Amino acid sequence: MTSIGGAEMVDWNLAVATATRLVRPGPEISREEAREVVAELRRHAKSAEEHVRSFTRMIPDGTEPEDTPVLVVDRAGWIKANVAGFRELLRPLLEKMQDRRGNSPGGAVLGAVGGKVTGVELGMLLSFLASRVLGQYETFAPAGRDLPASAGGGGRLLLVAPNIVHVERELEVDPHDFRLWVALHEETHRTQFTGVPWLRDHLQGEIQSFLDETDVDPMTVLERLREAAQSLAGGRPEGEAGEDDGRSLVEIVQTPAQREILGRLTAVMSLLEGHADYVMDGVGPEVVSSVGEIREKFQQRRARGASRLDQALRKLLGLDAKLRQYRDGERFVRAVVDEVGMDGFNRVWTSPNTLPTKAEIAAPEDWIARVHRKAES
Repeated sequence: MTSIGGAEMVDWNLAVATATRLVRPGPEISREEAREVVAELRRHAKSAEEHVRSFTRMIPDGTEPEDTPVLVVDRAGWIKANVAGFRELLRPLLEKMQDRRGNSPGGAVLGAVGGKVTGVELGMLLSFLASRVLGQYETFAPAGRDLPASAGGGGRLLLVAPNIVHVERELEVDPHDFRLWVALHEETHRTQFTGVPWLRDHLQGEIQSFLDETDVDPMTVLERLREAAQSLAGGRPEGEAGEDDGRSLVEIVQTPAQREILGRLTAVMSLLEGHADYVMDGVGPEVVSSVGEIREKFQQRRARGASRLDQALRKLLGLDAKLRQYRDGERFVRAVVDEVGMDGFNRVWTSPNTLPTKAEIAAPEDWIARVHRKAES
C-alpha cells in the first residue's frame, strides 16, 4: 500500500484495524482467571488429541502425523489469523483481478479507493464473526511472526478464549466440561487434516477451481451483488421471484460451474463438520460428565440466534447453511457408522473418490452401496 499504482485489491491492514476497532469487548474477567482459562484450554487440547485419535482410529498406531500448533487467542488474535488466511487463499484471484483492473482507464485510482472500501467491509464482517467463533482449525494458515503454523505450509488450531467463556456463562454449564467439549470438536478437525494427507490439497484445489471460475469483470460482479442485495432485501418487483429467493449472498453470486463445485465443497464441509459433532458427542460421555446438558443447550443456542440483526447477518453470510451442514453431516456419519462400523466409515478418507457427494450426504445408504458393496462385489 505504498503507492496508488501498487495498491492491493483489499487493504488487509485496514481490514484488521476495522475489525479490531469494531469487535465487541469480551466478558469481564480478571487477569488471574484469564491465565487459568488459557492454561486449561491448552491442557484440554492435549488430552482431546488422545481421546479423538482413540475414538476415530484415523491415525494408525505407531505413526505420528505432522504436528500443528495450538494457539489460545483473543478476538483480535482470531481476526489477525483469519485475515492472514484469507490473504493467502485469495491471492491468485486478487492478482488476476488486479491485472484486469490495471488495464482499464483510471484502474489504479479506482483500485486504491476500492481496496480501502473492501478492507472496511471485510473488517465489518470479521468483527461480527470474531465474537461468535469458539474454535477453528485453520487449514490454509500461513506462518507469521506472532502466529506460527505447521512446517508443511499450513495448519494451526485456534481456541478463542473470551468467546468460550462468554458462551459457557450464557448457557450456565460447567465451564471445565464445556472447554473440553469444545476442544474435542476442534481437535477432530485437526485430526482430519493431519491424518488424511491428501485432504488439504484436495480442498484447496476445489476452492481454487471455484475462484478461477469467478468473473473478474468489476461491473459484472457489482451487478450480481446488486441483484443479490435486492433479493435478500425483498426488493424484487412483485411477480419476479425466482430461483435465487431464500439463498444467501454467497450462493447467489455464482456461475453454473461454480455451483457444481460448490455442491462438492458443501458435501465435504458437511462431512467434516458432521464428523466433528459425532466424535465430540461420542467421546463426550466418557470424559465430559455433563455432555447431555451441554449439547441440548448448545443446540438450542445454535438454532435460536441472538437477535433479528444476528439472524439477518447469518442469512447474508450463509451461516444458516453451515448449521445445516452440522445436522446433515452428523446424520450421515451416524448412519454409516451404525451400518458398517467405524472402520467401515473410515473408508471415506481413502481418496477424493470415496468422499460422499451432496446427494449421498442426504442418502447415506447410497454411499455405502457405492463404496462398500461395489468394492465387495
